[in-house]
Amino acid sequence: MVAIVGRANVGKSTLFNRILGRKKAIVADLSGVTRDLNYADIDDADAPFTIVDTGGFEVDAEGIMNDVRLQARFAIEEADVIVFLMDGKSGLGHGDREIAAVLRKAGKPVIYAVNKIDSPSREALLGEFYGLGVDRVIGVSAEHGLNIPELTDAIEEVLPAFAPLCDETSRTALAIVGRPNVGKSSILNRLIGRKRSLVSDMAGTTRDSIDTPVSVGGRDYLFIDTAGIRKKHKVSQTVESYCVLEAIRSMERSDITLLVLDGKAGIRTQDERIAGIIEERKKPCVIVVNKWDIVEKDTHTMGLFEEDIRERLAFIYYAPIVFVSALTSQRVERILPTAEGVLAEAGTKISTSRLNKALREVVETHRPPLYRNKSVKFYYATQLGSVPPAFILFVNKPEGLMDSYKRYVEKSMRSALELNRVPLRFVYRRRH
Repeated sequence: MVAIVGRANVGKSTLFNRILGRKKAIVADLSGVTRDLNYADIDDADAPFTIVDTGGFEVDAEGIMNDVRLQARFAIEEADVIVFLMDGKSGLGHGDREIAAVLRKAGKPVIYAVNKIDSPSREALLGEFYGLGVDRVIGVSAEHGLNIPELTDAIEEVLPAFAPLCDETSRTALAIVGRPNVGKSSILNRLIGRKRSLVSDMAGTTRDSIDTPVSVGGRDYLFIDTAGIRKKHKVSQTVESYCVLEAIRSMERSDITLLVLDGKAGIRTQDERIAGIIEERKKPCVIVVNKWDIVEKDTHTMGLFEEDIRERLAFIYYAPIVFVSALTSQRVERILPTAEGVLAEAGTKISTSRLNKALREVVETHRPPLYRNKSVKFYYATQLGSVPPAFILFVNKPEGLMDSYKRYVEKSMRSALELNRVPLRFVYRRRH
């Protein structure tokens, strides 16, 4: 995790877009445009990482900019590496010195970069930034792309090496993710049969991820209980968004994700964001609806809630749902068998003959529309891998396949191959 921090309007979002290679962050010549979390995966680097764009860090901020300052602090806590971006045109300011002091206390690797160094003649402006007492300052132009490779090389040099998840490869790693105060720690305690995680009604009690290796029913697990929020600040939408970072980190280390929802509070925007990340990373998932014991219900309540989940969390429409109460242990025993069933399905290997028979039937039932008055032809398919199942479909004109038809292919193949509870990945390749 690499966080870009700095004062407002120094070019953090422009740098974020430049490193990513496309325009994802909102960029405007106005102070304080970035107010919410923006993240992206950099997969084409020698050492892949997730980069996080933050709002302007103002130490003495008030109002909404105070929330932005809190965001930046949370990003600093979560990051493995920090890129401290300053403005070469405006020079080294008092705010930069205060941010540098905050970063020194964080104890994280910091790369000092100065933006808007658009030409060799401007490199002389770097001199005053060494007044921060640092050994290296990298001058860049985020707008024009100057020295960006040098900056990314510096990031990769200090990224920590990936540590093995655990010694026993047979151990199943489950990440428990969700908004603050939905009962993640309580569910963990019920699953392992003892009080391992601190439980409190105060949102944000869990400060760090807690890894718990344990055997349940003769199977070995590693439970990853995540922080819904980093500190006991007043929970605002801005601050709460940082549970997304924790969810990302935990998902990367897990075999399957338990997405915990609050049955009493219902589905929130933050739940939708986390579900979207689960789908992005194609992680097998079980949706766990907690606090079901305190929901006022009749015979239709569960069905209506499930419909709402399928509509609001459509990214992971395939994930099975378990309604539980961590407080009373109601149906908690169903979580692990459901997770094991999903993992077994995710590891399915389909024979080439069965795969291509299914593909032929799907295409013959509903042929793709013409592309530039020519037919789009499917030739054959092969399985690329499992967990999740991934397939390569060879066609003559992959650019001619509309998203709606791709969705039809995925849903139809899912049904034909009986892979109804796991994410699937389809790659369309050209073959003449």
